Formats: sequence, C-alpha cells, structure tokens
Amino acid sequence: MKMGKTESEAQASLSPDPLTAVSPLDGRYAVQTQALRRYFSEFALIRYRLKVEVEWLVALGAEPAIGECRPLADGEAQALRRWVEDLSVEDARSVKAREAVTRHDVKAVEYELRDQVEKLGRADLVPFVHFGCTSEDINNISHALMLRDGLADVWLPAAQELVEEIRARATATEDLPMLAHTHGQPASPTTLGKELAIFVHRLERQLRQVAGAEYLAKFSGAVGNYNAHLAAYADLDWPAFAKRFIEGFGLTQNVLTTQIESHDYMAEVFHALARFNTLLISYDQDMWSYISHGYFSQKLLPGEVGSSTMPHKVNPIDFENSEANAGLANAVLNHLAGKLPISRMQRDLTDSSALRNVGVGVGYALLAVRSALAGTRKVEANPARLAEDLDGEWAVLGEAVQTVLRKAGHHDAYERLKAATQNREFSEASFAQMLAELDIPEDDRARLKAMAPRDYVGLAAELARTVTRR
Repeated sequence: MKMGKTESEAQASLSPDPLTAVSPLDGRYAVQTQALRRYFSEFALIRYRLKVEVEWLVALGAEPAIGECRPLADGEAQALRRWVEDLSVEDARSVKAREAVTRHDVKAVEYELRDQVEKLGRADLVPFVHFGCTSEDINNISHALMLRDGLADVWLPAAQELVEEIRARATATEDLPMLAHTHGQPASPTTLGKELAIFVHRLERQLRQVAGAEYLAKFSGAVGNYNAHLAAYADLDWPAFAKRFIEGFGLTQNVLTTQIESHDYMAEVFHALARFNTLLISYDQDMWSYISHGYFSQKLLPGEVGSSTMPHKVNPIDFENSEANAGLANAVLNHLAGKLPISRMQRDLTDSSALRNVGVGVGYALLAVRSALAGTRKVEANPARLAEDLDGEWAVLGEAVQTVLRKAGHHDAYERLKAATQNREFSEASFAQMLAELDIPEDDRARLKAMAPRDYVGLAAELARTVTRR
C-alpha cells in the first residue's frame, strides 16, 4: 500500500505560487516587491539585453564609415524598439528555449533578434547583430540600466516617502520635550522632533548619494581593446563611437577595462544603499525603544491582533520587520560590493552569478523601507508619558547648575552636584533647596529657579526646524 507521495511527486505538485516560493521576496512579500520584477527578473534581463542589441544595430547602421551595414529605416527601428518595449513573457520564453540549446544566454538573445530582423525583411543586417561584441558589452550596459532604473523608479520614491513621513512626525513634535537617554540612563532633555529630525538629516544625505550615483559602462570587445573592431574597420575611432553609444543611455564610459566593466561604481551604489539601511536600522531600534518607553503609542488597524495570547499588547512589528530586512539587504549588498570589483585577470564568471542577486539586495531594502513607513504611519506621540518621565528626573538639571557654578568660579562644581544628585532621590524640592544654598549671582539663581526638566532643552527645537522647515 502506498503511504504517500514520493519526493519527486511532491515537488512536481508544487506549481509556482507565492505559497510555494523559496524566497519570501516572491512568496510572502510578493505584493510588496512585485514592482521590482520589471527591473531585476530574468525577464527584465532579457528585455534590457535586447534593448542594447537593438540600439547597437541602429547605431552601426547610422555610422557612414560602416558602409556594409545599411541603416534601418525609421519605421524599422521603431518596430524593433516597440517589440522590445512590449516584450511578453512568451517572447522571453522563446529566448530561454534557445538558451537551452545554445547553453549561452546572450547568444540566445542574439539569435532571437536575428529572427526579428529577418521578419522585417532586413536579412542583410543579420551579420551585424551583435557585431564586434563580447557578451559583457551587452551585459554591463543592461545591468547598469536595470540598477539605475529600478532604484530610480521603485526604491528611491519609497525611501523618499519614508523620509518625508519621518519629517512630518518631526515637524509635529519639534517643540515636544523628551527625556534623553545616553547609555540607557536619563540624560539632558531634548525634543522628540529634534531626535527624529536627526534621522531625516542623515537619511537624506544617503539618498542624495544614491540618487547622484554615476553609472559606468564599456563597449570595447573581448578584452577591452577593440581588437575585432579594428580588424574590420581600422579607420573608425571606435572609442569615440562607443562613447556616443554609451552616453546615449545616460551612462558614463569607462575607457579602461578588461572584458568586463570593473563594477567599482556598483560597489559605490551598494555601499550607499547599505549605509541608508544601517541608518534605517538605527531608526527602527530607536522607534522600538520610544514605543517601549511609551513615548509613542501605536494605532491598530481594524481586526489587527498584537499578540496571540496577550490581548493588551500592540507589538512594534513593523520596525522589527524593517530592521530584519535591512540586515538581510546589507548582507547581500555588502557581499556584492566586496565581490564584484574583483575578477581574475581579464575575466572570470563569478560576477555573472553574483549579479543575478542584485534584485535580492534591493528587494530586501525595499521591504525594510516599506515596513518602516508602515510603522511610522501608525505611531502617535504620547505627551503625557513624555511629561511623566521628565517630571520624575529633576537630577538632569544638575548639569545646568554645575555649569553655572563653574561660571561663578567654583572649582568643585562638578563634585558638589555629583554628591547631590547621584545614587539618591533628587526631587523638585531637593532642587529648590539646593538653589537656595548656592553662592551664585541672583540673576543666575532666578533663571535656574524658573527651570524645570521640560524647559531644559537648549536649542533642540531650533535645530529641528533646520530640517523640518525645508
């Protein structure tokens, strides 16, 4: 009697579905990451490769020095471009079917384009499809465009939305006093908005670096020397021709390479993304702590449950998810940044497999941003709880008093306040009694006497406004 399915039968029964996906990016979080499929999927790579191949064929035909390559008519070029833009999954499957035979992904793309050129009635151009190219000429431009477009169209808008949401919270609380904590201990007060404004200030700096990144590309043949190009057309200025072609995509030419573009710029982009994620982890942890202290309360969505057994709880899961996904993103991005600029001699294939995981790093980074955004939208400041903590920590005014004593020339100012405030109860009454006994100018005494912990925030609100009022 057969008791169950064999392993192969069980595997065959699990057709592609979010519930059967190996990666949570395409499973549990598929809805949140699906916008990235247009930029980082196998389908996307095929489409970008075809785009580069088509534009190269158009460029060759437009160059008078390459007389044997008759130019594509405007309608012919538009037809090929439209075919790439409207590429279907079935078209991509055709390329993959060719790859199963060729065992070479870029060659399969070349053959697919050759068929399209013949369908246009331009069989004369077939020899010039992929002319003078090594696979990496096509690949490096494709990967540059995929990364640039994916970040610009999906990740950057999400990250900017998060920063603006934090800015809105900072603006609303820029004057709201809060007891600071250094080393986990009560410290000189600040404002809640100023502490949030710090993250706006830091995250915006990293956003500018991601948005302003320079994307490099090469199109110089098998080992970067235009060997084959010169063998066919010795009088053409191939570096200048390649420069015009590369800049047509909005990229910068890397003039000195091996077979591959060196990927240094990619490392720079990934490091900038990783720095953003690192700051996001710090933000997540601080928000988690502020929620733990009760400085923020959280709004539950209708039907949402905070804990499976404790009805009173509202767990800060969005910030916890953000922290976890930012860490996963950095594990991938930092590996790519360290690996991709390294290639043995003129080329090895380790970058090819690594580059297929760029979307994984960006995907987890996107999840981290969106989780933090969801968490930020759910929190509300709790002024009563903030005031309660401040009113219970009159000892934090010891810093102000000992500084005024120093101003008055007292050599033992710090030691006197240490003895008065450290390791014992120090209340509003204790503060008033101490002020009455101090040998300080009366105007200083009056200013200190009018002070409470909630007033001792320095320029926190003004500093916050340098960010919140931009």
